[in-house]
Amino acid sequence: MTDTFWIAATVLIILALLFVLYPVFFHRLGARKQTDLKNQNLMAYRSRMKELDGEYEAGILDDENYRQLKEELAGSMLDDVPEQEQVRPLISGRRSAMAVALVSILLIPAATVYLYERWGAMDRVEQFITMQEMGATEGSRQAQMIELSGQLRERLEASPDNPDGWAMLGRTYMRLERYDDAAWAFRQLANNVSDDDRAEAVAYGLSAQALFFGSQGAMTEEVTAAIERARELNPDEVNALGLLGINAFSQQNYREAIQYWERIETVAPDHPQIASIREGIREAYTRLGEEPPAQVAEPEASGAGVTVRVTLAEDLQDQVPADTTLFLFARQANVRQGPPLAVARLTAEQLPVEIRLDDRYAMSPQATISSVGEVVVTARLSRSGTVNAQAGDWQGSTDAPIAVNESQDAPIAVVIDQQLID
Repeated sequence: MTDTFWIAATVLIILALLFVLYPVFFHRLGARKQTDLKNQNLMAYRSRMKELDGEYEAGILDDENYRQLKEELAGSMLDDVPEQEQVRPLISGRRSAMAVALVSILLIPAATVYLYERWGAMDRVEQFITMQEMGATEGSRQAQMIELSGQLRERLEASPDNPDGWAMLGRTYMRLERYDDAAWAFRQLANNVSDDDRAEAVAYGLSAQALFFGSQGAMTEEVTAAIERARELNPDEVNALGLLGINAFSQQNYREAIQYWERIETVAPDHPQIASIREGIREAYTRLGEEPPAQVAEPEASGAGVTVRVTLAEDLQDQVPADTTLFLFARQANVRQGPPLAVARLTAEQLPVEIRLDDRYAMSPQATISSVGEVVVTARLSRSGTVNAQAGDWQGSTDAPIAVNESQDAPIAVVIDQQLID
């Protein structure tokens, strides 16, 4: 793509040179032709004057006719070559043309390259090309994503004034589960948008989210500091509110979790994860023994997705407490890395359960179940209540990839039949 740019630039430079050189050479050529014509007229005048002199000396013309013809010939010559016009030397004009041509050939290309490097945006062009390539390889092999993310990182470090680039790099690291790198990229994003408090708050909220995943769901000092920074800039930053709700829920502070999650409902009713947030609110009310409000009722399923029926193996039913948290994950088939495309949160007492996983349960607008063709669904009963798998959790997955479609076909069976070990 960069080679194409320089080819196009070269063609434009050549066209510019033609515009400069054409008038120089062809203007001189026209002047030379005009001078040649005047010289021919002058030679014809002299030849005719010689003929008149010969006829007069031979007695063919008398004095009166000779004088009259001579005056007429002189008048005709003056019409073709005015006395006040002087013929310019051709040699000096030729030298001027060559000088202009030489200066143009050397100066225009050099000036073009210099000015582009000084005020142009080749670094932004290279960053954009890499970002396009990364966008085109969604769902491709991990090695290719790692290579492209490395290229983008190098270019961003060389020219860091690119918020879109830092945002894409952070999301890519999240998909690769390189959470510390993702947190760093989101902090760079925060530095790039420091003139916008809300945008900076979102960047710190995303950084906190990455650190939270990296700490296996632990509220470390780094996570807490990022959340506090985000809320200093915007108390209603939804990523920070979501993490605070998850942490409160895991500590059985259900009322506090409800407050954080309901605040997200108020300030971001169109949030892409609103279905999961409402699911958490309903579960928190259930844990408190209260009826959930009407506004957090189960939303209607719509769009492309998969329908599954989750059951617990009979030999495990006596081992699993009824209040154990149940997570359902849908991941793109043949892709092990990255966050799931859909996540639903339930409890063991709801088993067996039938559920439609679609974009309502997306973790981010950039990674949705409707954007892929096939998924693998995993059901996990978490003893700790956190999303990360731990020893002692119970789990089951679909035997084969499930096709994503818009029709709600017969549900695919998912049986939780194994316990995770170290």
